Amino acid sequence: MRIIYTIGLLLMITLTGCHSYTPIESHEQPDNEKVKQQQNNHALLSPDRILNIAHRGASGYAPEHTLESYHAGEKMIGDYIEIDLQMTKDGELIAMHDEDVSRTTDSEGAVQDFTLDEIKTLDAGTWFNEENPELAQPAFSHAKIPTLDEIIDNFDEEANYYIETKTPEEYPGMVKELISTLKKHELIGPDTPQGKVIIQSFSEASLHDVYEIDSSIPLIQLISYQDTAKITTTELDKINVYAVGIGANYTYLTKEYVAKVRDAGLLLHPYTVNEKKDMKQLIEWGVTGMFTNYPDRLNEVLGEMNRD
Repeated sequence: MRIIYTIGLLLMITLTGCHSYTPIESHEQPDNEKVKQQQNNHALLSPDRILNIAHRGASGYAPEHTLESYHAGEKMIGDYIEIDLQMTKDGELIAMHDEDVSRTTDSEGAVQDFTLDEIKTLDAGTWFNEENPELAQPAFSHAKIPTLDEIIDNFDEEANYYIETKTPEEYPGMVKELISTLKKHELIGPDTPQGKVIIQSFSEASLHDVYEIDSSIPLIQLISYQDTAKITTTELDKINVYAVGIGANYTYLTKEYVAKVRDAGLLLHPYTVNEKKDMKQLIEWGVTGMFTNYPDRLNEVLGEMNRD
């Protein structure tokens, strides 16, 4: 039986079973040093560890891909900050899921048609307050779109980053700029822990570009299934050449699929899992982590399963 890595017992009491994120004062925080010590019992890429990946930050509680959301994920003891990258007109890497700014800002248009200065004038949080009045916070209405540099600068050296190159074919130079930024911040290289940064993409070509520049960076091949997930041995062997794992939409996964991927020596990180029953089932099947908008829920599940 695989060892289930858990930190659920140390979850902050104020977040257990709650439905809203509020800033946590220092006296309400858990014993983070003890939590981090337990996290280090298994290497980040250990097949015996269940990674808690804060999807676009703790985006169930705060506007996605904002510093507010990333900090919420950190307070909920997520293992990784997940960042989707887009590129501005003047070549700056910013955190945003969509190629167009209209869904999560007060403007419209393609990211690549905005300079960074123009991006910085956009309101990236009011939409969340309007769509989630029960979670609304005044600070969210002042949220801005962060650059990759700003995100890294805002977190200590113990933070881990799970970065996706979004539609890299639209952004020539994205991969080189990403690697350059990671090197500048000393997040990759022989002296950094394996898995400090993970790069994922639906674009196999983009992952090969990363691999050619630095083969030591762990890569995850994203796959989107539209029906019951199936994968051939040939496909698994191909992925195994350049990647350490697969990220797939969880709704079409089966126990057999999970076993096949794991038996091939690959990690499996399904997305985006927000309900406890689904989290528990996936863990029982043998996944090695998952993306969730609610990192606190996943920690609760891990704690419950450990007690059982």
